[in-house]
Amino acid sequence: MMGMAFAQQQTDEQLGMQYYSTRQYDKAAEVFSRLYDKSPTLFSYIYYVNCLFELKDFDKAEKLIKKQKRLNQNDVRFDVDLGYLYILQEQTQKGRKTYDECLKNLKPDRNAINNLASAFFTRRETDYGIKTYLKGRDLLNEKSAFAFELAIQYEIQGNSADMLNEYFILIAEKPEQLATVQNRMQAWLADDPDNSKNDLFRSALLKKSQQEPDEVTYAELLLWYSVQQKDFELALIQAKALDRRYGEDGQRVYDLARLSYTNDDFDVTIDAYNYIIKKNADSDLVLKSRIELLNTEFAKALHTFTYDGKFLDALEQRYISLLNESGKSQATIPLIRNLGHLQAFYLNKTDSAIALLESAVALPGIPAKLQADCKLELADIYLFSDDPWEATLLYSQVEKSFKNEPVGHEAKFRNAKLSFYIGEFEWAKTQLDILKAATSKLIANDAMQLSLLISDNMDEDSTYGALSMYARAEMFEFRNKDAEALVMLDSLNAKYPYSTLSDEVLFKKAAISMKNKQFEDAASYYRKIVSDFPTDLLADDALFALASLFENQLNDKDKAMELYQTLMTSFPGSLFVVEARKHYRTLRNDPLNL
Repeated sequence: MMGMAFAQQQTDEQLGMQYYSTRQYDKAAEVFSRLYDKSPTLFSYIYYVNCLFELKDFDKAEKLIKKQKRLNQNDVRFDVDLGYLYILQEQTQKGRKTYDECLKNLKPDRNAINNLASAFFTRRETDYGIKTYLKGRDLLNEKSAFAFELAIQYEIQGNSADMLNEYFILIAEKPEQLATVQNRMQAWLADDPDNSKNDLFRSALLKKSQQEPDEVTYAELLLWYSVQQKDFELALIQAKALDRRYGEDGQRVYDLARLSYTNDDFDVTIDAYNYIIKKNADSDLVLKSRIELLNTEFAKALHTFTYDGKFLDALEQRYISLLNESGKSQATIPLIRNLGHLQAFYLNKTDSAIALLESAVALPGIPAKLQADCKLELADIYLFSDDPWEATLLYSQVEKSFKNEPVGHEAKFRNAKLSFYIGEFEWAKTQLDILKAATSKLIANDAMQLSLLISDNMDEDSTYGALSMYARAEMFEFRNKDAEALVMLDSLNAKYPYSTLSDEVLFKKAAISMKNKQFEDAASYYRKIVSDFPTDLLADDALFALASLFENQLNDKDKAMELYQTLMTSFPGSLFVVEARKHYRTLRNDPLNL
């Protein structure tokens, strides 16, 4: 019998909730009235009283609330319902007085505080709910009490400043909550079309960290935020501060240097490595930093087109000196690889480079992954020296040995690109389409772009005339035979004036002009892409490159700002928007500190 009664109660509850959800409050009230009379549970009370509120049956509602209060004399939630009832009857002053009495009688009990706040929020009395948490914090004499709950309520209200302050209080008192706050901030900042949230967060956090410089969790949060925004200059300030504060060995700074390097922020990377070298805290880390410092200076010179013969010769000597000092070993493989690249691609010392890398591959005990890295560089050099068959042999070795790993995917991509260079387009596309599913996002994107280039430019008669000429031009450029590459590109334009490769040809000409420091020529090519092909895939690439050109090589900051702004407004979905915003704000001289 008890089972049947329970089943009937469940059926009645479902029926009542169905009536309630469809706004049939009179029918729902009848069901929940019966349920409440049988058993005055909180569930039946809540639905019954809400029905009475909706039906404006205030007399019956008042009797119900007072009965529930008698049954639960220490539960202030029902006092809130009574105050809410008065307000519904337009007795606002009486209702507020009831609310104030609830606050006045609040005890230093966490459950009671939560219950009262929840009751206020249920009746959409958000301000009173917040007051409850704040008074509860005072009663418990606990600075971070209810900080998370308050932050959520402030966010709902749109009160971002107080929301942030609560999160700051929380992490200062409970550093273990830092990851939780970071996740909340990441979600909040994701919806920020006008960047106002980021501006507020940055300013508030900087101010807080300056007011309380000894509170390391603010530095931790600022480091996290700076990395999210790719503001590596600010991130390095925080990383150094935390390294000194915790007496670390520089590993945090080293990790940041690697990250800033991958984002082409070479000045920060160089600063970070110099910090570690000067600190001299960990000999292994210092050697790594000395090697990566040279590699970064090389990468910066290439990226900014500031290198000349004198610089390259001096850099080679610094590489050789450090290699002689440290010896050939697992630790110096990154140095050997870059020295080989420098000698082959920039100093016309291909034989020396090949010999150097072959000696690295043959080092006893070298991990297979590092050996594979050397083989990839060696294969590139063979391709550079016009020996594609030796190159493809090495690429294939690495691909086979690391079939499902990033280095194997990289080898497969380079092999596919070699096939593209020599006109084996269908084979190249087959390999590239496999790589679209690569775990490495960078490889997958590169593979997808080259695959699209091939598929978009296949001739109907499968002769691949224009594509073959473009591929040969790319191989000439890879081998630093820029004059031959330009002749091939001009011939392509002459023979196929309406080719779908026209924007690719302009972009390649711009790249060659940049490499040869013909910056005005490069600018004209980028401009033509933006004006003639505004809806093509390379339009935002060209616009970003043009803005960077005016910023760094042509020294026209105003024009650079104008172009970055155009990119942000005309291509809001571009991958370059975050970087464009960063450059724009730097050029606008937005302060790092308040």
